Amino acid sequence: MRLSRSARLAAVATAAAASFVIAAAPAPTPGADGIGDPYFPQLGNGGFDARHYDLDVAYAPDTGRLDGRTTLTARATQNLSAFDLDLQKLEVTKVEVNGRRAQFTRTGDEITVTPRDALAKGRDFTVSVTYGGIPVPLNGPIVFGSDYGWMKTADGVFVACEPNAASTWFPSSDHPSDKATYDIRIKAPEGLTGVSNGRLVSTYDKGGSTYTHWRESKPMATYLATATIGKFDVRTGKTPSGIPIYVAIDPVLANSNSVDVYAVTAAATDYWSQVFGPYPFEETGAIVDDMPKAGFSLEVQSKPAYSAVRSESTIVHELAHQWFGDSVSVAQWKDIWLNEGFATYAQWLWAEHQGTRSAHDSFLTAYNARAADSPFWQITVADPQRDTMFASAVYQRGAMTLQMLRERIGDTAFFKLLPAWTKLHRYGNADTADFIRLAEKTSGQQLDDLFQTWLFTTGKPTL
Repeated sequence: MRLSRSARLAAVATAAAASFVIAAAPAPTPGADGIGDPYFPQLGNGGFDARHYDLDVAYAPDTGRLDGRTTLTARATQNLSAFDLDLQKLEVTKVEVNGRRAQFTRTGDEITVTPRDALAKGRDFTVSVTYGGIPVPLNGPIVFGSDYGWMKTADGVFVACEPNAASTWFPSSDHPSDKATYDIRIKAPEGLTGVSNGRLVSTYDKGGSTYTHWRESKPMATYLATATIGKFDVRTGKTPSGIPIYVAIDPVLANSNSVDVYAVTAAATDYWSQVFGPYPFEETGAIVDDMPKAGFSLEVQSKPAYSAVRSESTIVHELAHQWFGDSVSVAQWKDIWLNEGFATYAQWLWAEHQGTRSAHDSFLTAYNARAADSPFWQITVADPQRDTMFASAVYQRGAMTLQMLRERIGDTAFFKLLPAWTKLHRYGNADTADFIRLAEKTSGQQLDDLFQTWLFTTGKPTL
């Protein structure tokens, strides 16, 4: 077939235009090695948006060894020549991008992956990492001086990773601003149960091992992922309003506490659904493990993890986090009061709901318990600094802020604001400025002075 002269000219023009577009496209460059959070500059990674994690982990409690393969589906946000993943300590043996072997190098906790071909902006890609070793929990001042992350127990492992320990057991973009959905498959010795996020897809025994597959279909921050393994008594059912519930309790603790974890979890999930808006996930529940060394609980998405349950108040706190922290997550770690202040205030609301004490009285108790010269009042709640991000002021003064807001704008506006907040930022991220804007819009009031006094200023405010 022979083209006419006009067709040939059109083809030349089209080719020239195409070459101009190609020339104008930015050259592929490496993604940043961190999202830029001031508290953890290298957590998370630039150049891509995490979409879905497939985690396959096999754990041997007798040796403490973890072997895993993580496949991350991500979308390039720039033309990428290389990109980073966060992984602490564990050894990487193979990396593939889109099914083809890729080169990788390591600097500290950063894995730099160089695919064979550049990744185009806006296109999805997969990266699979095969790795293994003995995970090491983190410690230091951040989490009350406790170990956190992947913590060995007498019969398995307790996994609670806030704020920066998810990358101690799987390669990831380990920052709450980069959420994704998850499939988590756990292999453990037969007789042990692997408990994770979302709904249980399948479980079976084969060759002396038990395999469990969990699916979290709603976006989740990395630190909320778990693969807690041990001997558990499991109870399932539905809350009175019909939300599926899964509660796993270490039999060592079965008779050690008067708190009915299943009943309180069901009741609190339903009550918060009325106050904060519809429950954001497919299942509610709890993981109660015998882990005295941890000494804390964590709002694991869909199933808070408790290192033993100490009180009903702890349960209602962690369940409130399903809205404040899990569904609506912080944009940066300095915004942590949006998680902890709200969950602490939920404890005050629960006491009010139970008729034992008003939130106003809880406020006064907390306020009067600290003298003006107490170090408690020297934390800037809206930016508490990394090593004191879980200081009691973030919890208690954060809750005080909400009570002051409630008393300023009135109950009608306040209880309209809470579900409006969780709806507006459902499955996303938000910061303090976002909350102030919504509070002012909902109430029709200027609130700068209130938030300046309670969140951005040190010292004990006068009432």
